[in-house]
Amino acid sequence: MRLYRKGDEGEPVRDIQDRLSALGHPSADRRGFFGDGTHAAVADFQSARGLAADGIVGPDTWRTLVDAGFALGSRMLYHRVPMMRGDDVAELQRRLNSLGFDAGKVDGIFGPDTLRAVLDFQANRRMAEDGIVGREVVTELDLMSRATAKPGREGVRERQWLAALPRTVAGQRVYVDAYCRDETEAEATWSAALEFGRAIQILGGVPIFSRSADTFPTERVRALRANRLGVDFVVSFAVPQDGTDAVFYFASQHSHSAAGEKLAAAVADHLNVPASGRATAMLKDTREPAIVVCVVQMTGRLGREAARAIVSLLAAPRDADPAESR
Repeated sequence: MRLYRKGDEGEPVRDIQDRLSALGHPSADRRGFFGDGTHAAVADFQSARGLAADGIVGPDTWRTLVDAGFALGSRMLYHRVPMMRGDDVAELQRRLNSLGFDAGKVDGIFGPDTLRAVLDFQANRRMAEDGIVGREVVTELDLMSRATAKPGREGVRERQWLAALPRTVAGQRVYVDAYCRDETEAEATWSAALEFGRAIQILGGVPIFSRSADTFPTERVRALRANRLGVDFVVSFAVPQDGTDAVFYFASQHSHSAAGEKLAAAVADHLNVPASGRATAMLKDTREPAIVVCVVQMTGRLGREAARAIVSLLAAPRDADPAESR
């Protein structure tokens, strides 16, 4: 799709404004005109949803706008290709996880993990095991809502991942990703990713690169490849489009990755930049903990320093889990 920004007008802009308003981000601009008010409303929405707050409606922002318009029960949910996405899927995952049915990461994507959780839930409640979430399943979930305050299975799994972290990177399968939204970024991030991978390999780790130096697959394709390869964690390098340095981990209105936050905090502290939650495809669509090192000065040295930070995290003494001490 084309990008929509300040100065644009027409029916698509009116649709964007209507969707923003329905989600609590109204604009003072006249309907159909993308002015300062619409720009601010888009930026507010992007910030709330873990996207780069540039005020421009591109593919990721538009997809998130559409996804945010669905409430659990407003449509039937089921597994298909392409997979269904939306806030209703995220709410379904959150409820299933809190009830002990493992739907995986609360990412708003109705994938195989969510399908298995729905089938398990239906079998447990002696319902038709068809994997379809309609009014009957939603009603049953509502009836069990008193249990939804419990910690979700995804949180338990991430705590287990943290507790099981090895003392060394040796043997770890690390997915090394270099953003490639344009040729300039692709060249800069490749340099950092290559040096990061070399440092990991020297220490006995297994770096797996998401792309080669001369290819430019989309972020979503690269994220799905990480899932197919069964890696232990993901480290990605990107040039910030807003000029602000940070290390990002997955976080949305519905959940966040505790393991990703731990990785991001270690690397961010080492690089002296902030760690922050975001919901880009590389963070949202990958099953394992993932971070994106997003720094303007993207160099080979940066890649080596990121590797040192992760090695230091693995070697650091483990804090006792408060839940285990009780």
